[in-house]
Amino acid sequence: MMLRSCFRPLERFLGRWSGDGLLWHSELKPHASGDYSIAVVQANSCLEDQSQVFTSPSATYVGVYDGHGGPEASRFVNKHLFPYMHKFASEQGGLSEDVIKKAFNATEEDFLRLVKRALPAKPQIASVGSCCLVGAISNTKLYVANLGDSRAVLGRSGSGSKITPVVAERLSTDHNVGVDEVRKEVIALHPDDAHIVVYTRGVWRIKGIIQVSRSIGDVYLKKPEFNRDPIFQQFGTPVPLKRPVMTAEPSILTRELKPQDLFLIFASDGLWEQLTDEAAVEIVFKNPRAGIAKRLVSAALHEAAKKREMRYSDLKKIEKGIRRHFHDDITVVVVYLDHNRSSNTNRTKNAIAGYTSAPVDIFSLNSNYEAEEEISDNVLKN
Repeated sequence: MMLRSCFRPLERFLGRWSGDGLLWHSELKPHASGDYSIAVVQANSCLEDQSQVFTSPSATYVGVYDGHGGPEASRFVNKHLFPYMHKFASEQGGLSEDVIKKAFNATEEDFLRLVKRALPAKPQIASVGSCCLVGAISNTKLYVANLGDSRAVLGRSGSGSKITPVVAERLSTDHNVGVDEVRKEVIALHPDDAHIVVYTRGVWRIKGIIQVSRSIGDVYLKKPEFNRDPIFQQFGTPVPLKRPVMTAEPSILTRELKPQDLFLIFASDGLWEQLTDEAAVEIVFKNPRAGIAKRLVSAALHEAAKKREMRYSDLKKIEKGIRRHFHDDITVVVVYLDHNRSSNTNRTKNAIAGYTSAPVDIFSLNSNYEAEEEISDNVLKN
């Protein structure tokens, strides 16, 4: 876990607040081949979105983790996934799809161990999970891996066209049973279960409970034995399972970056509920780099307010928790791709080593996180 320990001091207070007391954003920062920007707005009582960017001369990692059922799984991923990627990449001579899959699997297994040990004191932790979106740039190669419905979108030049100067290209798969292909995939895997996917409360849900089909955590939907555990049965209604109904196997896309690739947008589904891929890409393309992630979040919040026939200035006054009735937590990371920058060796070496993480909670920052880290570390050691 050396990677996170080295950069922990850089996590604190690297961003700023704006007129919306629940909105945090970072200054524009450099990475090996461009700049990046992060912004987060909190809607839940506890911020369930977590995000981080790690930069080095040889690689840039971006992580967006959208928790559900509580913040524990997304915070856990925020702590463990990058160190595993770094460890396995070092052992195997560089980044690869196999390295990323091993890192996802190791994080999932560690969280399972934590759940098993924490269950007597905190049975609800078996029902906590997190979507997980990771982007990794190594030299000229881009990897995008995801579980759930956070999304990565590429903005690329439109071949010199004045009508469409920029094109949006989705790089990730939404593992959400609201998508026909995903729903059919889940149904095909469970031919003996007529109720594997149920339409309830206006959307399709697995077992009438959850929309995403892949995640870190959600142990009670992956391990049938948890539903038979008397401790967990006291917490909630058991879900009889013959086999797991969710998985932690990521979808991974690998591509060589091209000169026409301009920027990447990584965001939790809170953004995509309000903005289309094309609208988000157009905003980034048409506006200055400084504060660009904040601008995307603000655009989404204006849309959320408009849907309720109110102004954003009124939405700002609504406190966390209640705010969730108007929009979800929203996390955005924008990564610019300046292809000629990698040739500037001195600037690259001097400017890009670092680590940035959004606050664990907009109000408390990381104040409660150190104690949680100590608890989870002790659980994993025993």
